[in-house]
This record gives sequence, C-alpha cells and structure tokens, in this order.
Amino acid sequence: MISKNFIDFFGGALMKIVVMEPLGVKMELINALAAPLQAAGHDFVYYTEKDTDQTKLLARVQQADIIMLANQPLSAEIINACHNLKMLSVAFTGVDHIALAACRERGIAVCNAAGYSTNAVAELTFGLAISVIRNIVPCDARCRQAGTKDGLVGFELFGKTFGVVGTGAIGSRVAKLATAFGCRVLAYSRTPKAELQADGVSYVSLDELLAASDFVSLHVPLTDATRGLINAEAIAKMKPTAVLLNTARGPVVDSEALAQALNEGRLAGAGIDVFEGEPPIAPEHPLCHAKNTVLTPHVAFASAEALAARADIVFANIEKWLAGAPQNVIK
Repeated sequence: MISKNFIDFFGGALMKIVVMEPLGVKMELINALAAPLQAAGHDFVYYTEKDTDQTKLLARVQQADIIMLANQPLSAEIINACHNLKMLSVAFTGVDHIALAACRERGIAVCNAAGYSTNAVAELTFGLAISVIRNIVPCDARCRQAGTKDGLVGFELFGKTFGVVGTGAIGSRVAKLATAFGCRVLAYSRTPKAELQADGVSYVSLDELLAASDFVSLHVPLTDATRGLINAEAIAKMKPTAVLLNTARGPVVDSEALAQALNEGRLAGAGIDVFEGEPPIAPEHPLCHAKNTVLTPHVAFASAEALAARADIVFANIEKWLAGAPQNVIK
C-alpha cells in the first residue's frame, strides 16, 4: 500500500495518471491505492472496461504523463502519440506486449510487477499437469453422463522426471513443488541457482532435459531466443509418453507442431495456458482439436491474491518513480 505520507519528489510536477484497462480487483482497493496520489494533486483516471479500438484507446491515454496497464498491447504508434508520456507501470511480469523500442527512444521509464504471480502460476502448472495425467476433464464429463472410470486410468507425478525450462522466480517455485511431489527435477537455464542445486535439482542442457523428462514445463520470457523454442525439432527429442506444460508465453511453442505431435501419438499430452495472442482463441486453433490437451484462457496469473498483489506493486512503482528511486525497471 502506498504510504499516506506519500511526497511527490518529481520536481513538484503534477501528473495525469491513466489506468487504461481494469486491473481485476475491487474498486475499493483501487480507490485506497489511488488516494495518496490524488491527495498530492495528481489527476487519476481509471477505466473499468477494456477497449481494444486503437482510436478510442488513444483518446484515453493521449494526455497521460503516466499510463498503467496490464496485458493489453501498447503499440509504438500509441506511445509516440502520447507526447507527455514519461512512465509506464505495467501490471504484468512480461512486457513483450509493449513497444519497448519506442519507450527507450523517448526515455520513457517502464516498470513491471515482477513477482506478483509466482505462486499462482506455479500452482496452475501443477493443476494442468494433474488434469492431463489423471484425465480430470474427461472424468468430469464421464460422471455427468452416468459413466465409469473405464479407459480413464491415469498415472502419477510421484517418481517421474520433471523438467523445468527457465528457473526465474516462477520456474524455481515449480522446481520446488515438483520436488515436493516426489519428482526427480531437471532444469535448464542460463543462470543455475545454487539453492535449487542444494535441493537436488540437476541443471542439464536443453536437449538432455527434453530427452529425459516425463514433464517439460516452460517458464521463460518471450525473446528472440525463446520464440519457437519448442518447435517440431525439439518435440521430436521428447519422450512419446511426455507431457508439455506452457504457462509462460504462447509463441515459445509452435502450436501447429505440438498439435500434430499430440494427434499422431508422438507426445502424450499438453497443458497450455498461453497462446500466440490473448484469448479468446479461434475455434479452429490447432490445439483446440489436439488429443489429450487441457487448455485454459491465460488464467495462470489470475488468482485473487496475485491480482491484489500486482495492484499494490504497480501503484508502488509510481510512488518510487516519482520519488526518484524507481523499482522493477525494465532495461
């Protein structure tokens, strides 16, 4: 929560702060977080509905000094048309939906909400895993049709090899939970973590992880290096009995190649929360017609606790930036 003694250190300048899309929390929390900014004289505007029409979006934000947003894309055209814009406070961990080059060119500060959804995403990762391997979705349908378990006997996490690709905050949490489930944990990351190694996690090459793992769970940001990381070639290295889990970014996986592997029995299952674009996804999306697949509409981050935490973080980002001590800065 922003301190009630909040002092504006940004040269005394008053800012127009626009929250261009809802943050998924109750207005009581928004009002409490905004109160110190308003008391300091800043103009605060909060939009309760998302609008993807670019003309209408520009009308919302064009006069803003500070824009707060979640995962709605913000283009270079919109950013460059906001002549007063000085800072973006992003209620999300990833910022690949923002034209960062335009921000850098104009010296616009970009701060994210790092760490807000670590537990939420890690927990949904295992929700997806268990849903796939224990056939929870078809079991539910079978019960509603007066059926039995015949043909729906699954298998356990315990004793399996669980591969974690990317051991940032979320990947590290997933690795620890996998250990608690009794899995042997392999990890691939640019920066191995000694604390995970002390817990028995083994760092290996990506190829080794793909070949040895019964579960491959993705926890990397979307970059030029990770786009299409799990393509047809990578999938071919995986066990036909393996399950792929993606709660990271959709374009990290080649959906066409994944769907083909699932339908041809070259992969046992998949739990997918993220896609090439934000849901709703088209009914003809290849994963909508893939076997043994559980899909969720980019909901991993969206627990009540995580959404409240990110609201707190993004308002604190503004406080810190105004005070000349910015936090969560994207380089």
